[in-house]
Amino acid sequence: MESRAPKVWKCRERLIRLGRPLVMGIVNVTPDSFYAGSRVPEFDAAVARGVAMVQAGARILDVGGESTRPGAAVVPESEEAARVIPVIRALRERCPEVLLSVDTRHTTVARLAIAAGADILNDVSGCEPDVGMWDCVIETGAGYILMHARGTPQTMDGLTDYRDVVTDVADALESATRALVARGADVRQIVWDPGLGFAKTHADSLRLLGATAQFAERPYPYLVAASRKRFLGELTGQTEASQRGSASIGAALWAIAAGADMVRVHDVPETVNALRVYLAAREVRGV
Repeated sequence: MESRAPKVWKCRERLIRLGRPLVMGIVNVTPDSFYAGSRVPEFDAAVARGVAMVQAGARILDVGGESTRPGAAVVPESEEAARVIPVIRALRERCPEVLLSVDTRHTTVARLAIAAGADILNDVSGCEPDVGMWDCVIETGAGYILMHARGTPQTMDGLTDYRDVVTDVADALESATRALVARGADVRQIVWDPGLGFAKTHADSLRLLGATAQFAERPYPYLVAASRKRFLGELTGQTEASQRGSASIGAALWAIAAGADMVRVHDVPETVNALRVYLAAREVRGV
């Protein structure tokens, strides 16, 4: 792959040069996320999980208080905020250098998270936004992960009719990006995420993973979030999320090799170590 100038990601006051791929660790402050091993609903356990991920090499922590798996129950915004805000505040104090992200669809939670120290808004509804979320992005200067999805967790499995999933997802992300910039956002705030598993069939998600290089060639930083998702289980025959660790590392390595700037994962130490080997070998080769 030809070398290219590093992209820059603006996250509030920070400008992050994305030369070396970043690992984003998932901190699910929920009782019902699809992978039971990621659930840390208790405050102390959630903070400890985040600190351990940073010590293992995560550069970003993504804290979420509402499961967005297909069919997940809706969580009141007040409850979601009560779950994530204390954890974000504590992680900001314990890990001042790490980038903190809040995984939310709700403007109220996003604003509270920024006030508590979050740098990034990870919005699974980015292509069908509450405009209040976009205003929050503009007003705070937060980094914004614009993810492609359709509908809600309750309806998205029935919204998988694409002419061509790669083209349609790219067009939707481009359209949302232009609208957000026209509204007043700095284009450097925006990261693209194709939304593997969100309003996608298993085949759609695999096609999007395979098209990573096409997306990564665009000027926007690019995130791949394949970790332990159902399409990997469909491919490998591993029906339980708990069995998909090795498949997830394979997906992460493929994404980075194809040019992704960051990967969102449950298994931080294993992914970081796999990437160390890959990147060291690539450096020795002179790529």
